[in-house]
Amino acid sequence: RIINHFPNHIELTKKDLMVKNIKRYKKELEKDKNKPPTKFQYIDFLPVTYTLPGDYNLFAEEFRKNPSAVWIMKPTDKARGIGIFIISKLSQIKKWSRDKLQLSVVDTYVVSRYIDNPLLIGSKKFDLRLYVLVTSWRPLVAYRHGQGFGRFCAVKYNRDIEELDNNFMHLTNVSIQKHGEDYNENNGGKWHFKNMLLYLNATRGKEATQKLSDEIDSILINSLRAVQSLMINDKHCFECYGYDIIIDENLRPWLIEVNASPSLSATTADDKAMKVLLS
Repeated sequence: RIINHFPNHIELTKKDLMVKNIKRYKKELEKDKNKPPTKFQYIDFLPVTYTLPGDYNLFAEEFRKNPSAVWIMKPTDKARGIGIFIISKLSQIKKWSRDKLQLSVVDTYVVSRYIDNPLLIGSKKFDLRLYVLVTSWRPLVAYRHGQGFGRFCAVKYNRDIEELDNNFMHLTNVSIQKHGEDYNENNGGKWHFKNMLLYLNATRGKEATQKLSDEIDSILINSLRAVQSLMINDKHCFECYGYDIIIDENLRPWLIEVNASPSLSATTADDKAMKVLLS
């Protein structure tokens, strides 16, 4: 019998555990005097992130150091953009906490520094969805699908604080964007990753684009290595992970999250052709 999940995949796919494990892995590498710097030079691929309510005091301290920063709140165990909101004031967190207590709800959230300088194409924010198949953890055997795609917001991006609650400008999830009046049903708000690399080659140069591609590969590899020793390695299991990565205006990639059971439903003919190859 073959199973399409590893028993404890949440070490990578639950947002708070992913952050904890990558932070631990980075510290382990930095303490290892025998490892050259190149082994962990790309481990700084997570935005500053805290888990709430547990890390509230640490978060509040960081917030006061950078009062102009913008943060994004995400429930640790939900997908498709459910429960996500963006904040710019500490009072918003306090109100959120009070509301949760009144409802007797103690959901765990992660709060991350919002990447407010994203790379824009056509003045719109986007992120990348890439697919990685793991067939073994020990030894680590993983494959990145040759395709992948950018997911675009339907509304042109701006940094105005007044626009932070505009999900059609800030959240790239297709499950959110498809409800917007500016959503393009013909292309589904998606663009193939290979075409995007060709565009960046033309607009930002071959060297910069190759560096970006290498750093994305490093994110994939190091995030897997971060949980490799924790994963139950069952020879009857395999798993496909959906990586969400955002690129800032300096062509620096940031890992946003890793999804278990990434959606294989298609919104366009091109989307279907790509996802058929995944199934």
